[in-house]
Amino acid sequence: MTDLSYLDGNAAAGLLSEVFAADITTAIGRCANCGDEAVVARARVYVDEHGLVVRCSVCGDVIAVAAERAGRLCLDLRGLAWLEFPVE
Repeated sequence: MTDLSYLDGNAAAGLLSEVFAADITTAIGRCANCGDEAVVARARVYVDEHGLVVRCSVCGDVIAVAAERAGRLCLDLRGLAWLEFPVE
């Protein structure tokens, strides 16, 4: 990312709503690096013309990457140990 400014995890909601039926910002995830557990809205999101990078707000490690390419959404969640959504 060329711009070091970031947004909160709510910035990921639009793009990720194409994949997840539930509100992704209220999902709780665990960082695979430091073990911090937090709602996605607390993460740091870096956006550019290719997509977005979501980083842990505690250790700064990449927890997710989303990019649109050739009409497809590519999603990498390997930085999350798990992701939990509330069920109704």
